[in-house]
Amino acid sequence: MKMNTFQFTIFLIFVAIISSYTSLANQSIETDQPNDIEILRSFENAISKIVEQSKPAVVSISVIKDEKKDGKIIETSGGGSGFIIRNDGYILTNEHVVRGSKKITVSLFNGREHDASLIGDDQNSDIAVLKIDTLKPLPVLKFADATKVRVGQFAIAIGDPKGFKLTVTAGIVGGKNRCFHEKNNLYQYHHTYIQTDAWINPGSSGGPLLNIQGEVIGVTALNPGEGSTLAVECDLANKISNQLITHGRIIRGHIDAGMQDVAQGIKLTRVKRNTSALKCGLKQNDIIVEFDGEKVAGVNDFELHVMGCQIGQQYPIKVLRQEQEITLNLTIDEMRPELVGRSVNTDSVSWKTIGLSTRKLEYNNYQRYAYLNEDDQGLIVERIKRNSPSYEAKIPRGALITAVNEHKIEDVHTLETYLDNEKDISEITLDIKGIQGTEKVMLKLQDSQLTPQ
Repeated sequence: MKMNTFQFTIFLIFVAIISSYTSLANQSIETDQPNDIEILRSFENAISKIVEQSKPAVVSISVIKDEKKDGKIIETSGGGSGFIIRNDGYILTNEHVVRGSKKITVSLFNGREHDASLIGDDQNSDIAVLKIDTLKPLPVLKFADATKVRVGQFAIAIGDPKGFKLTVTAGIVGGKNRCFHEKNNLYQYHHTYIQTDAWINPGSSGGPLLNIQGEVIGVTALNPGEGSTLAVECDLANKISNQLITHGRIIRGHIDAGMQDVAQGIKLTRVKRNTSALKCGLKQNDIIVEFDGEKVAGVNDFELHVMGCQIGQQYPIKVLRQEQEITLNLTIDEMRPELVGRSVNTDSVSWKTIGLSTRKLEYNNYQRYAYLNEDDQGLIVERIKRNSPSYEAKIPRGALITAVNEHKIEDVHTLETYLDNEKDISEITLDIKGIQGTEKVMLKLQDSQLTPQ
């Protein structure tokens, strides 16, 4: 019995020691854990650090425009924000910030002002790229990987509205792949906005939306109300800005047909005449199931894929027609000018006399056309007026005009001047280069019926 009592006493002492040790360990753990104030201070310091690191790459943009009011041209001012994406002076902002500007001034973080040139702008995605001259490398912001942006993560917006320099707001990513459309005729990128409750102020458009690593996850663009801001998704902004720097404009591939999602793929609700889609054999009610060897995922993804295709390049396309599978070779057209925000000058001599709307083939634009090379110069045909001499001669949209009556043509002004000086001629010969190669096309100008298309 004594032996059992002794053993029980030893057991109690052992339990007491273990309990004491556990209590001390718990006290030590609790002491090592930060309290609520320390957690908040750490978060506060992290946000402040990101802002301090990022601010030198954020700029203020001032623009001067001429606007028509009550029949008079008046000079107006405006502006927005932007951020430096390359250390040699390339700056990204929203297209609507610089639209119609005749003078652009950029103010850097250190207060210095620079005249800026517009490298290129794209109304469809609301992205523009500016360039300033600099002797020293400038601080830049880097783009995040859009696939790693998560709903619920922190988002920090920095803008530079006039009167409130370098305004910072913070929130979370409230949603991805949001869609916003204004009522216009432009092609719209679908589901490419990031939604956030990090508020933007008037003049902050074009500023960066950052993650907690200080990487750009979006370009603040819209404040539709309801407590949310929309930002252009970073991968799209990065892609568009790179193309603008390389080509000066965005040249998009396009299939001129109405489309809708169906269970089997994409149904063609109509196919426009005088398009490559019709010429290759596509018909209304065809269902596209495969393009260039890959199954189609839906209209949005399909259109985005086609936009990056080479103009004039043939791609295999597989369709279902009355439950029969057919493979066709589709040539990609360039997206029509009105869909990308370019209008036809109906007062031009070339439109009135031969029925053509053209633009100059700029440096490096040739890379977007399967049938052009770096030595090509001339005018790209953007639009043809129905029943005009060019229409009757079957000049294709996207063809390159290199000469008129053996006179070399390098820009629109040269073409306009030549046609204006040769009003009495009855026919002209155009040297063109297109999908079919190089050829001469004769246009008869007498008794032409020029009616709107």
